[in-house]
Amino acid sequence: MAFVSSGYNPAKPMEGRITDIGPKDYKEFLPPVIAKNFGKWVSHEILEPGLLVHEAQSGDKVYTVRVGSARLVSTELIREACAVAKKYCDGYLRWTTRNNIEFMTTSLESAKAMKADLNARKFEKGSYKFPVGGTGASVSNIVHTQGWVHCHTPATDASGTVKVIMDEIFEEFTHMRMPAIVRVAVACCLNMCGACHCSDLAVVGFHRKPPIVDHEYLDNMCEIPLAVAACPTGALKPGKTDLPDGKKVNTIIVNQDRCMYCGNCYTMCPSLPLSDKTGDGMIIMVGGKVSNRISMPKFSKVAVAFIPNEPPRWPTLTKTVKRILSVYAKEAHKYERIGDWAERIGWESFFKKCDLEFTHHLIDDFRDPAYFTWRQSTNFKF
Repeated sequence: MAFVSSGYNPAKPMEGRITDIGPKDYKEFLPPVIAKNFGKWVSHEILEPGLLVHEAQSGDKVYTVRVGSARLVSTELIREACAVAKKYCDGYLRWTTRNNIEFMTTSLESAKAMKADLNARKFEKGSYKFPVGGTGASVSNIVHTQGWVHCHTPATDASGTVKVIMDEIFEEFTHMRMPAIVRVAVACCLNMCGACHCSDLAVVGFHRKPPIVDHEYLDNMCEIPLAVAACPTGALKPGKTDLPDGKKVNTIIVNQDRCMYCGNCYTMCPSLPLSDKTGDGMIIMVGGKVSNRISMPKFSKVAVAFIPNEPPRWPTLTKTVKRILSVYAKEAHKYERIGDWAERIGWESFFKKCDLEFTHHLIDDFRDPAYFTWRQSTNFKF
């Protein structure tokens, strides 16, 4: 009766209800021209780097200017992006899954003026605030994880490595002169909350040492059963140990041979830190894609087994990435992704041309039975 006396009507439970539970319908935020032609688009074209046009059945056209941005940006930059959208696009803009910002307008003249305006906006030191590009046969904006700035289990930084890599290959972001699109990803650890498993070129942070056990504080800080249960390989078990002062405490015993350095235990227990200055580093993976064009989708393969952390500029990493992309740009046929090119010339030739060291540890010959039996793509073989 309390609900009824407060004005609640059981026959109409949503009447007068005000709530912020869940997101609003995305259609509320569509530009009018896109809402009008929703699901009725017939073609699209890339007019020039960073500038696209989509045409609908009605004849309406939408011009999109794409700019790259970081995954983590300041409030000031977002406000400036909104000001650009308000000036040229009636206030509409969107972020893509690769952290690009797209500004949409129905006027080609307005789109070109906006592109020139965006390219003219720079930070105090001279770098672009809104670099236009990432379309067509270019190096797309790098999708990445959180790294040292926010994650608790990284083996390398994400934002820092992305910055130095893009500094080296920025020209390929603003032009469309690669054989095909090159999707680059960075994940700061093997948990890979990025797209490294299916990117043309990917950097994955890699721990090489098991967690350190802080016996003195572990039992006071952690719930031992939860930490033990969090290990996917059964490398942890409860145990007891003697401290230097002779006190016996409950703790966790690590079976180092079973540890795969994933960091799940540290997620549950801060007394099991995993980060290590010399043991942590990076793997470079190549050849992944989700496209069906030319060949079936592919998982990435390890090309470089270990590169040490060398902040703040990671010279070995950037040199290796640039060398792989330079050879690919020179040697691949038009429309060939990195994996297609490597398979055409043979992986042995890929390692030789890119001046990469090959070891038998990099051989990947696993094939699940489903690989032969399921229809996995549009590339059917009869």
